Amino acid sequence: MSNKNKINKYEVTPLTMAILSYESEDGTLHTYIMEEIREYAVKATPTKVIDDACRFFGSTLEGRLDGTRDISNITHKAPITIDPSSGLYFFPTASPKNKKCSWIAHSHVEFLIPMHQDKKTQIIFKNGKNVIVDVSYGSMLNQIQRTAQFRFSLDSRMDMIQSVNRKRNKEEE
Repeated sequence: MSNKNKINKYEVTPLTMAILSYESEDGTLHTYIMEEIREYAVKATPTKVIDDACRFFGSTLEGRLDGTRDISNITHKAPITIDPSSGLYFFPTASPKNKKCSWIAHSHVEFLIPMHQDKKTQIIFKNGKNVIVDVSYGSMLNQIQRTAQFRFSLDSRMDMIQSVNRKRNKEEE
């Protein structure tokens, strides 16, 4: 990776497809960011990048995990929304406490390909880019389905609030 793509801090955006853990040449864990067009190396762990993104939108990773648990009862490897109004929903490939945990943007995943010989999974993104993660196909499929269910539940709550607000506004006219 060229030096121009190495950065100290990264802001998650709707263009972010994956926040991947990798071990640098000196043995420290860093993050490899895949965006729709660009890719970056960040001198922080993926969980730190995710926590910083949550803080940018007024919460923390722990707060987002608590919210997921309250809405959907998902307690292990829980998906989160960084910002639901921007469609920023991510799911972890392992426990967020695991330093090798990576995060995948739900809205960018097109499909998965099982790599049975290695018990790994290839993720194909909607723009054609792909990445292989050290997670079984069944586990990845489960993560995508749980994220979809969480996303539906949270979006339904937000739609209900907006509907009530529209109704109130009409009554006040």
